[in-house]
Amino acid sequence: MQQLEAFLARAEALMARLEPLLPPARPEPDWQATAFRWRRQGLAGWLEAVPDPHTLPLARLTHIDRQLALLVRNTRQFVKGKPANNVLLTGARGTGKSSLIKALLPEFADKGLRLVEVDKGHLADLHDIMALLADRKERFILFCDDLSFEEGDDAYKALKTALDGGLARRADNVLVYATSNRRHLIPEKMSENREGWVRDGEIHPGEATEEKVSLSDRFGLWLSFYPFDQDAYLAAVKEWLSHFGLGMDDEAERAALQWSQLRGSRSGRVAWQFANDWAGRPAKERKAELGK
Repeated sequence: MQQLEAFLARAEALMARLEPLLPPARPEPDWQATAFRWRRQGLAGWLEAVPDPHTLPLARLTHIDRQLALLVRNTRQFVKGKPANNVLLTGARGTGKSSLIKALLPEFADKGLRLVEVDKGHLADLHDIMALLADRKERFILFCDDLSFEEGDDAYKALKTALDGGLARRADNVLVYATSNRRHLIPEKMSENREGWVRDGEIHPGEATEEKVSLSDRFGLWLSFYPFDQDAYLAAVKEWLSHFGLGMDDEAERAALQWSQLRGSRSGRVAWQFANDWAGRPAKERKAELGK
């Protein structure tokens, strides 16, 4: 009896030490939510509802009219149950790629659209995520932000399978919208150009290049975003100042240009950051700084 009690005591102590390391039970998603993020702890992953998602009206996004129109058209087809494409948004930083995807939620949430944010480190779980969503009546966009892969990173293989489907049929109610500063998502090296070969006067890329291009090729729709010129930047500043109830006078324009010069960049993000600074300071302080 004493040996049994000692054994049970040791087992209880061992369980107390192991319990914090064990993954939590997977909670049932709150399907009333419109936005989710995929969370992981240990071996367990689950959908966590985002009660107050960060979104903005599509009208706030300036100088990306063509990209906006194409993405809205694709998303409208999707929520109507019609054929639609996975989308890759690439180009200059701060030009509205992520904001454009997030702005789709208030536009289409009442039509059944749901947004699921998936971190790059969790791409290996895409099969599990899609299996969880496949039987739902809602339409889900898996949002992968700032996506890129380094040399030797195999996570892109899970993404390739999710985009094209492996042996299992791809879920009809799930699309992937990804943003990246790289068109092909994977770094391209000068040495890979030497792998190319010529036949009948035509240049054919080498195997390494083909492998990298094959990932971005699985996105049916590519949207490119370009750096803002001065007019586009000032238009974005004007839009964000109006968001704070301010007008765009000569003082604000001069300050906005100085702000972009200090940042070494003109973009919608820089315009938003300037508007936050300008709107948050007293008028006297703003004028005093311009007078220096």
